[in-house]
Amino acid sequence: MFSQFFNWRSGLAVIAIAIVTGTIFYSNYLAKKIAAEERLKIEQWVEAVKDISNSAATPTNLSGKILVENNKDIPMIAVNEKDSIFETNNLDSVKIKNDPSYLNHKLKELKGLHPPVSWTNPVDSLQKNRLYYGESALLKEMRYFPLVQLFIVALFIIITLIAISTRNKSTQNQVWAGMAKETAHQLGTPLSSLQGWVELLKDQPGNEKIATEMSKDVDRLKLVSDRFGKIGSTPQLEEMNVLEQVETMMAYIKRRAPDKVNFSINSMGETFIPAQINAPLFDWVIENLLKNALDAMDGKGAISIAIKKETSQVVIDVTDTGKGISKQHIPNVFKPGFTTKKRGWGLGLSLSKRIIEQYHKGELFVKHSETGKGTTFRIVLKK
Repeated sequence: MFSQFFNWRSGLAVIAIAIVTGTIFYSNYLAKKIAAEERLKIEQWVEAVKDISNSAATPTNLSGKILVENNKDIPMIAVNEKDSIFETNNLDSVKIKNDPSYLNHKLKELKGLHPPVSWTNPVDSLQKNRLYYGESALLKEMRYFPLVQLFIVALFIIITLIAISTRNKSTQNQVWAGMAKETAHQLGTPLSSLQGWVELLKDQPGNEKIATEMSKDVDRLKLVSDRFGKIGSTPQLEEMNVLEQVETMMAYIKRRAPDKVNFSINSMGETFIPAQINAPLFDWVIENLLKNALDAMDGKGAISIAIKKETSQVVIDVTDTGKGISKQHIPNVFKPGFTTKKRGWGLGLSLSKRIIEQYHKGELFVKHSETGKGTTFRIVLKK
């Protein structure tokens, strides 16, 4: 599934790059072509003005004929050698009338766009005139077209990726739910048989101790089956004492941990910390975090849980003094299949995150981790 998503994403990126690159090159080619044609028009207009001026031979006619009438879209300003403006075309007439500085600002703008077209005044050979011009609306559109297309392509890719991601998550959810239900179903039959055998052992004198221990293991298997069954369906949340649930799970793990591992809980003086949880699934999360903490230590160290009741949420920090998680691995710790253990499926943290965030609408993340010093996982639950 990940490979297919990666291939889709790579393919879309390649297509987008090819489209945008091709568009930019072609648009630049067209823009240069249009710009060259517009300059040629300007030069032709100036040549026409020279001819008109030679025949009219008056400064007034030169001023009136400097621009050809068919220029409808290229902004132009004609100045003499002293930069005094004596002709304009295709500028904002309202701004010219209301803003005395508009022409000077526009002239400065046009000077920065193209080299001027120069000519000598036919009436006065000592007067050098220059014509500054801007870009037509078509040329501006051509320059901005690649950016518009880039935005459209980017929007298309984002929508496609969201659709693919949504589909993949939906498929993943179906796989998770299907596997969980099937696991619970497969455990059901042998559990029923084991319960029957345990009852038979209890009825036979001398087997009481064996039957008691077996009964504990059967109850444990029933709990595992119940957890998988709840993952495969929508679990019901109830307001429960989170502190009590954490204390129970810590006691369970402590009995199975080495003696050199110290356990502690800090509830900030609170004895009742309510939150909306599903007890079997929440216990599974705490169990996974505590087991991971034990695995991160070489038989000695400390595991502490701090529970803080806030206005609208409950914050639970599970901290160990183990080997820690390297920075490069932190983004991957909740991904299915990721594990640094020699033996393990890499599903514990992935399931835990799913339980907290999807079923409890909370958060589970690595608050802090330092190699050689330990790790803190944080759970945030709604009250």
